[in-house]
Amino acid sequence: MDKLELERVTREVAVLARHAGAFIREEGKSFNREKVEQKGFNDLVSYVDKGAEKIIVEGLAELLPQAGFITEEGTRSDDKQELTWIVDPLDGTTNFVHGIPTYAVSIALARGNEVLSGVVYEINLDECFAASLGSEATCNDQPIRVSTAADLGNSLVATGFPYDAGGKTDQYLDLLAHFLKNTHGLRRLGSAAVDLCYVACGRVEGYLEYNLQSYDVAAGTLIVKQAGGQVTDFRGGENYLFGGQILASNGKVHQDLLDAITTYFEL
Repeated sequence: MDKLELERVTREVAVLARHAGAFIREEGKSFNREKVEQKGFNDLVSYVDKGAEKIIVEGLAELLPQAGFITEEGTRSDDKQELTWIVDPLDGTTNFVHGIPTYAVSIALARGNEVLSGVVYEINLDECFAASLGSEATCNDQPIRVSTAADLGNSLVATGFPYDAGGKTDQYLDLLAHFLKNTHGLRRLGSAAVDLCYVACGRVEGYLEYNLQSYDVAAGTLIVKQAGGQVTDFRGGENYLFGGQILASNGKVHQDLLDAITTYFEL
């Protein structure tokens, strides 16, 4: 798939993401919290997630019938396809359930571990972030770039708290305490996709989290990279898509963030 074809696919995906977002926005007006299911401790799913996923999967199947799927709400295909859609129909479900207006649709197209196209639609701000491999990142079709801050002391850092801390809660809190003392501050937005896009457009300088899934980060990682940023795992390597841990930054403060992770967080 060449650059022009990827750009075309990304535009089509952006239209679909907005369509799914409109469904989520409308359902939110009369949302019934009693119909929420619990997949695991603090891990929620609603009929809205499932409805949005149905819209997205049907649309993507028409766009690229040969591609497989990995989605948060369970749509799966075998491993024989060269291309795979990686989808979170509602990233930030807990925010949605509680009426906190930060959540997004996240759709990525990948070939193995390489993300080719990514779209994140932040529903309530009506901001559609998009990128394809080899092309610039955009928000509502306008180019975006990471911030130019080169000092951690002048940086805002976003993070999240995993559903399953894996016995590392105290270490993670020590790491966050370090950032509280040595940055402009910490932000916990409740949507990994939104966090990544905020790195991409320069609203925050860094974002880190662990125990994530590929559908949480796939689209956002490409958007960060095409906006001039840097994305690694907690060791500074490339195993962030399926490895469960991610560090994204404007590139200028990346090493400072990595050094802190190495000091406070045992991998």
